[in-house]
Amino acid sequence: MPYSGNGSDNSSNSGSDVSKSLLLRPGVDRILDILCKRQQRLILLQLKEGTVETQSDVMILNDSEAKEREIALVHTHLPKLDDTGYIEWNRETEDISKGPRFDELEPLLELIENHSDELPSDWP
Repeated sequence: MPYSGNGSDNSSNSGSDVSKSLLLRPGVDRILDILCKRQQRLILLQLKEGTVETQSDVMILNDSEAKEREIALVHTHLPKLDDTGYIEWNRETEDISKGPRFDELEPLLELIENHSDELPSDWP
C-alpha cells in the first residue's frame, strides 16, 4: 500500500513506514533546507567540532570570489542560521556559537559524518 504522507496510515509498523514518517516531519524540512547550502553545513560542522568562535573563522580567503562569499556569509548564511536558532551570531562582535536549537540537527550531522564512507566515491 502506498504511503499517503498524511501520517494516518497505521496499517503497518514496518521500519520503512517509520522512516517515511520521520522524513516527512515538517522539522526535517527546516533542517534539510539549512543543510542544502555548503557554507551553512561547513559552519555547523565546524561548530560541532568546536573550531569556530568568530565570523572570521568561517570566511573563505584566498579565493577569487572571496568578496562575494563574504557578502553571502554576512547577508544570507549567518542570518539564516541565527534566525533558525541553530547558531547564535553577534553581528557587532562577530562571535558565533551553538544556538538553542543546535541539538535538533546535531544527530543528522553526526549521521552524515559517521556514514560518509558508505557512499560511492563518485557521489556528489
